[in-house]
Amino acid sequence: MSPAMIKEFRLPDLGEGLTESEILSWKVAVGDTVELNQVIAEVETAKAVVELPSPFAGTVAALHEQPGSVVEVGKPIVSFEVDDVAAAPSGVGEPAVDAGNAAGAPAAPPAPVREATLVGYGAAVEQGGHPTRRQRTFAPAARPAVPATASAPAAVEQSAPSAVLQFERQPGRQAERPRSTPPVRKLARDLGVDLTQLSGSGAGGLITREDVQHFAEDAAAPASARPRTGSGRETRTPIKGVRKYTAAAVVQSAFTAPHVTEFLTVDVTAAMELLERLKASRTFQGYKLTPLTLAAKAVLIALKRNPTLNSRWDEAAQEIVEYNYVNLGIAAATPRGLTVPNIKDADAMGLLELSAALSELTEAARAGKTTPADLAGGTISITNIGVFGIDAGTPILNPGEAAILSLGAVRKAPWVHNDELAVRHVMSLSLSFDHRLVDGEQGSRFLADVGAVLSDPGMVLAMV
Repeated sequence: MSPAMIKEFRLPDLGEGLTESEILSWKVAVGDTVELNQVIAEVETAKAVVELPSPFAGTVAALHEQPGSVVEVGKPIVSFEVDDVAAAPSGVGEPAVDAGNAAGAPAAPPAPVREATLVGYGAAVEQGGHPTRRQRTFAPAARPAVPATASAPAAVEQSAPSAVLQFERQPGRQAERPRSTPPVRKLARDLGVDLTQLSGSGAGGLITREDVQHFAEDAAAPASARPRTGSGRETRTPIKGVRKYTAAAVVQSAFTAPHVTEFLTVDVTAAMELLERLKASRTFQGYKLTPLTLAAKAVLIALKRNPTLNSRWDEAAQEIVEYNYVNLGIAAATPRGLTVPNIKDADAMGLLELSAALSELTEAARAGKTTPADLAGGTISITNIGVFGIDAGTPILNPGEAAILSLGAVRKAPWVHNDELAVRHVMSLSLSFDHRLVDGEQGSRFLADVGAVLSDPGMVLAMV
């Protein structure tokens, strides 16, 4: 029988250059036997909730972090007991920590370890250290890296004098984590209590079980029985995760790219009639077709005629990077905040494939299953505010992108059609673009092309 050894798994950078993640839940316990790539935890980055697969096959020896802990990238989160002959998959996990080699002769220099890449996250690394990309028939522009939204956190202390300190924010963080113990944090989650609203009665301000229970009882009491002073009159929510990233991203975009917004209201009656015919056709049976589907296709057609809107401003290189592919972002409202996952190479898709990709993207966002890879590399975006009954707006650019199109609600309204007043389906389009990259003429022509496709789908024959 092969001797066993202990291997640590350190929290990886989940493909986005992020500095930390929060452990939401463990899917395994100490003593469990796990297989390679089995989901062992659910973690939340600054952009998405992701499932973390195991880099080893073996037995869980220790869980180093509790649910609710914010862990810095590179810090050990779990240890596995594995057979000595079992090696970590290429490019996955961390160098082994051999518990039996803590003393004695100096160990031989370790073999070079490639950058950690978990299944489904990040890019595979070749021998030369460069990520592998799918080959294209043209030379694509370099895809942009997502800008970091926070400075690197301070180093984590190697040990803490008490369990309380494990839940404090380290120096350099933007906010202090409420001081409590793991059982108390679990009780607070079960009762729906936000620990940031509590003042601990324990030693050094430690939040106790009694503090949580009393707060929950006061919240459950009738409004007339509760005091209308103090923290009971307001609710405080920590700024973290997706909300924190979104705030930093929109501020960066608003104060970096000079926004210009143009509006166009179009008669989309013909597009709505086409949509009904497609829904009734055998080809599209089982597919979800919406005005967003047709608008997405219209954007892809218009980009072929107006490619400057599919570009980015590279400040460091002092270059304008024009993409020869389209990763179409779709703004999605989720319980955790706004995310903009994108459909990779949407320009190569037909309407049927695009419809399926939109449905898959939307379902993943609503279920909180959007991965960091889904959120990275977008080149232009669409936001559909019409689903909320809104007609028009001034959308803020997704950082690094040249344009974003907002779709308003489709409404019946009086409209001049064939020189006569008629009731037609109309929609307002709002286009924001970066004036460093896109001139007014280019933005106007793009918006007019999108409107032409939606008002008369047959115009596609004359445009492509």
